[in-house]
Amino acid sequence: MNNPLGAPSAGALAGPGAGLGLDDATPLAREAADHVQLAARVERTQRFDRPADTRIFVVANQKGGVGKTTTTVNVAAALAMRGLNVLVVDLDPQGNASTALDIPHAEGTPGVYEAVVEGDDVVDLVQTCPEHPTLDVLPASIDLAGAEIELVSLVARESRLDKALQSYLDVRERAGRRVDYVLIDCPPSLGLLTVNAMVAGREVLIPIQCEYYALEGLGQLLRNIDLVRAHLNPRLEVTTILLTMYDARTNLSAGVAQEVREHFQDKVLRTAIPRSVRISEAPSYQQTVLTYDPTSSGALSYLEAAREITVMAKRLED
Repeated sequence: MNNPLGAPSAGALAGPGAGLGLDDATPLAREAADHVQLAARVERTQRFDRPADTRIFVVANQKGGVGKTTTTVNVAAALAMRGLNVLVVDLDPQGNASTALDIPHAEGTPGVYEAVVEGDDVVDLVQTCPEHPTLDVLPASIDLAGAEIELVSLVARESRLDKALQSYLDVRERAGRRVDYVLIDCPPSLGLLTVNAMVAGREVLIPIQCEYYALEGLGQLLRNIDLVRAHLNPRLEVTTILLTMYDARTNLSAGVAQEVREHFQDKVLRTAIPRSVRISEAPSYQQTVLTYDPTSSGALSYLEAAREITVMAKRLED
């Protein structure tokens, strides 16, 4: 199957600079050349096209430490910076997405718990990210930690987030402020909160770490997605795979990337997110890497990945 986004061949995955006449150059020179090319591609697109309808992404992978939250907040920020209206739903009780977007989420802060468990209107709970006026956040507090247990006894427990979210999206639509993208940051588990996300979502974005254990447990995630599609949400599809923590200096990263691309084909974004100190540092300053260090390889990679996601929208609509 051909990749309409131009996924590189296995040879191209050998490392930065491949095919650029830099094979004999130092790794640092190849990295610098790749950075210049990436910056030029990002600079060419200052505004992303709006999708025909709101796209609702579930960012899921039950394996911890693969970059779910990092991907959620940085892709969301990239979309907002390029002129789109975005909503982030922080469904992880740790509230890391809320932290990175500088949203208060101390214990008792109204947020996703009140929407899912108590049935409050989302429009009264969202907060706007200080850095990005078109990026809203439904925050998570530690109160959400008990939601898994409380949801068990509630009516329509699997679809409570879907109901709350659709009501909010309708309000925004009627107000002439349609949300273009919703990104739901899931906890690293396959419990009721994640099931709620999958019932509310339409697309699944799976970050896959370029490490030895990357594919371990992925089969179980895909089986759960199939179960949700069969019994609760037939519209749910895995549309996007993003390679994270890619280290072009190692054969391991290239090998994992090649295996993932061979298995998932055109669902894998061409852009891989590099292993980056800047990406790791940004949340400690309550920022995304796009505002913390806009010219870093991490920031440029997330901008390019977000652009690919918007381009993919056209293919899905066709």
